[in-house]
Amino acid sequence: MIAHSDVAAAAARIAGRVRRTPLLEVDPAPLAPAARMWLKLELTQHTGSFKARGAFNHVLAAREEGRLPDAGIVAASGGNAGLAFAYAASRSGAPAEVFVPETAPAVKVALLRALGAAVTQVGARYAEAQDAAQKRAAETGALFCHAYDLPEVCAGQGTLGLEILEQTGGEIDTVLLSVGGGGLMAGVAAALEGRARVVGVEPERIPTLERALHEGGPVAVDVSGVAADSLGATRLGDIAFSVASRTGVLPVLVSDEAIVAARRFLWSEYRLVAEHGTAAAVAALRVGAYRPEPGERVMVVLCGANTDPSDLA
Repeated sequence: MIAHSDVAAAAARIAGRVRRTPLLEVDPAPLAPAARMWLKLELTQHTGSFKARGAFNHVLAAREEGRLPDAGIVAASGGNAGLAFAYAASRSGAPAEVFVPETAPAVKVALLRALGAAVTQVGARYAEAQDAAQKRAAETGALFCHAYDLPEVCAGQGTLGLEILEQTGGEIDTVLLSVGGGGLMAGVAAALEGRARVVGVEPERIPTLERALHEGGPVAVDVSGVAADSLGATRLGDIAFSVASRTGVLPVLVSDEAIVAARRFLWSEYRLVAEHGTAAAVAALRVGAYRPEPGERVMVVLCGANTDPSDLA
């Protein structure tokens, strides 16, 4: 469980380490009726995704508390979390080893190696990479960095929510964001609790949030589809479930076809290159899976850009 105070502490800890990413106010008409609408361009963050926030908070907290060993860190990732942890480790003078599924996009694997991380590809799913990473951390004594289910990671991701409040002067009603394991959703929902609603958008083929809320707790789901490389967690994190239940996060599902179309829309309309996972949040508006009320002020988080753009031409 995390709260607003944890997010505020994370913001102080990582100040100067991450970018304050811009807002792009857009005409809501092409997406959905709304009073005002913005895109939060978190895809311009270090390493190309929001995950740099949580990675820095976790690594810096460990260093402050004397928990960052000489062996450095070990992480499991579909790509983006590994990039973020490798980046945070390199800026903290620590070695990094990252385990990714064999299905991880080549562009993400190349970026990991460029950051100096040792990369091991194992299994077809994130869960298999995570198991291998946990075993490696136990063998070496390295700090294990879970991609989304650690308090410091979730609180760090939540600093994005505080930034949105600052940038809008608190004049925001709803924030739409994509959900995989739920670290971003948990952090932002904690940051915005009592201030704005959070809508968690996920692919129909990977409904971790929707299934967890329906079943009363995180359960394993099958993982497939166009967004599996970034939203491919087999279950929602425990922290994410607790925060979503407490704050009333609304789950929304979108099809793979809608995600693909939304990704192309972001390129054609705004010249923004986004991952399929990122485009899920936009898809929810375009197909009416989430319909704003009259007068609603809506923020759409564009959370990652680590993708091959060649199919957008």
